Amino acid sequence: MKKVIATSALGLFAIGAQAQSSVTLYGIVDTGIGYLSSSAPSVGATSGGHSVVKMINGIWAGSRFGLKGSEDLGGGTAAIFTLEEGFNSATGAQSTSGLAFNRQAFVGLTNPAYGTFTAGRQYTAYYTLLSPYSPTTWLTGAYGAHPGDLDSLDTTYRVNNSLVYQSPSFRGLKVAGSYSVGGVAGSLDAGSTWSAGVQYLNGPFGIAAGFQRINNATNGGGAWNVNSTTNPLPVSAINAGYQAAQAQQRVAVTGGYAFSKQWDVSFSYSNVQYIPGTHSGFASEAVFNTAGAVLHFKPIPTLDLAAGYSYTRASEANGVTSGASYNQFNLSQYYSLSKRTALYALEAYQRANGQTLSATGRIINATASIGDGQNGTPSSSRSQVGVGVGIITKF
Repeated sequence: MKKVIATSALGLFAIGAQAQSSVTLYGIVDTGIGYLSSSAPSVGATSGGHSVVKMINGIWAGSRFGLKGSEDLGGGTAAIFTLEEGFNSATGAQSTSGLAFNRQAFVGLTNPAYGTFTAGRQYTAYYTLLSPYSPTTWLTGAYGAHPGDLDSLDTTYRVNNSLVYQSPSFRGLKVAGSYSVGGVAGSLDAGSTWSAGVQYLNGPFGIAAGFQRINNATNGGGAWNVNSTTNPLPVSAINAGYQAAQAQQRVAVTGGYAFSKQWDVSFSYSNVQYIPGTHSGFASEAVFNTAGAVLHFKPIPTLDLAAGYSYTRASEANGVTSGASYNQFNLSQYYSLSKRTALYALEAYQRANGQTLSATGRIINATASIGDGQNGTPSSSRSQVGVGVGIITKF
């Protein structure tokens, strides 16, 4: 990392100056090659899928650069900010078109005795407290997120116009809450996002629980427009039939236990509900339950190995008599060449069964879509295999 220190009195940048305020430039560049056994031309396509080899980027950790800053205000209180831009290291394009700081853009205050309060585009309290035990920690989001990232345990849900408070840790217990203002005239609810979470750490054991609700800014459901605070929302073959929901609601529990310095295990369970409105295109609430676990092994200081499994089951609703289910298996290998640079390899397999709704509301056979990296190009069949290798460096 490269750090630039500035004195608050002069407002001038200087290296090695008195540490009253600081700005840190940081980033990640992650590029590799990936193989998919079947990649359909679009979400919902039931034919035309072919195997593909392509360049992949940001698979282990999204390619990004950013600025973090803090200023000591006295009495233990500091002003803080983060501006973070994601990009495609294969093409140089923005990871989200039209958003300069698409990953994070917030400012706030922090105090070790009272906690941290921030405002801007950021992650919800739900994600922040649950994420230490997310399957994406060792399996990545692109290959290892629960199918389509239905439960928002990857970084794909970033929220605009949000206010977030996180408490300090009290004997291992931490709480957090967030509210994102929808800004829709005549309604405090439309377009808003709110969440809460609690986390407890005690030696090698940790557990967290959270709740998150995302409300559509369009009255009665329909297309999620720019007034929705969580925008754009991930759409995949898993949830395509429910993308016009009036609201999305999530309850999740994650946890983990470290057996030793070499072995640890994490687990997760989530319940996700897509709630219909008058213009949603589906009539009954759709529910997805997911359970998963990841075993992590570090045989030597430079090598991390992990294996994971998750099972997702959809409810029988809206004419579906055999709810979709998804079995996903993952392996990962991460070899550190230095403190900043590493090589990695990923392998994943997913099998889909049952039926689901297409984007047009038709009942179709469920198709596989590994993690959340294939949201736009899922398999056109029940199964999908993914393999990726890459290099990552941090600065």
